[in-house]
Amino acid sequence: MSDISVLGIFVADISFSGSKIPAIGETILGTKYNIGPGGKGCNQAIAIARLGGKVSFISKIGKDNYGELALKTLKKNNISTTNIIQDENFQTGVAGILVDQSSGKNAINVITGAPSSLTTKELDNHIDTIKKSKIFLTQLEVPKEVTLHCLKVAKENNCLTILNPAPASEIKGFFDYIDYFTPNETEAEFYTGIKITNEKEAKVAAEKILGMGIKKVVITLGEKGLFYTDGKEEIYLKADNFKAIDTTGAGDAFNGGLAFALSQKKPIEECLKIANRVGGLSTLKQGAGNAMPYKKDL
Repeated sequence: MSDISVLGIFVADISFSGSKIPAIGETILGTKYNIGPGGKGCNQAIAIARLGGKVSFISKIGKDNYGELALKTLKKNNISTTNIIQDENFQTGVAGILVDQSSGKNAINVITGAPSSLTTKELDNHIDTIKKSKIFLTQLEVPKEVTLHCLKVAKENNCLTILNPAPASEIKGFFDYIDYFTPNETEAEFYTGIKITNEKEAKVAAEKILGMGIKKVVITLGEKGLFYTDGKEEIYLKADNFKAIDTTGAGDAFNGGLAFALSQKKPIEECLKIANRVGGLSTLKQGAGNAMPYKKDL
């Protein structure tokens, strides 16, 4: 059985690099495009697998070319495909990503496709995978009632749960079932109303999130690093000084790294350092899933 189970989506990332991200109504001539694996859940599962973690990925895809890319990607990264539901009535998801090649920053439009039709009933055949894992990691890209159902099952079975609240949206009734809450600064602002530009603001926002009933909060701050608190201990880590080529998937690499390190029962500061490093290393390559670093890169 896997140590870590991940519920989330696979999408084919179609990324376009250019001198800037075009404004509305503007056309630019880019330099190159790339089609590769993406979707937060899939990226996180790949990150865990490449670090040497035993991971199960639970998702839904269509029976089409991009669905084939999903299965091929999982097999290539030694991730079991037994928890993948395939449905020919739906398209496999895609994401259009515009990358500013000078800074590596991006803008993304995700069409989730098949996973948007996922139901708790469909997951009944796969719920044992969550029950038997030590850690359950998920995001907000599949329907919320499914995510909440899985978080509840995970907690009832003494799993450590990590919710990466992306894309940020209202999550009433979720907070009792989350051990680690890992928003980036934009997502943390959504939940707290606090604009985060530095460590001090991150601390205020994190404390507000703890007040909502979350046990441990990690706010990732992009090139500024991260801030962690559980109400007693506070840890601020600067980002590693890497020259980013493409930041797509860096948050997923971070979450995968965190789940992996926690599954190894390492102390929290060491877990955060590993996650921070995994996130940073992922920005050195183009794309999302394919940019996840391997254990040897650490």
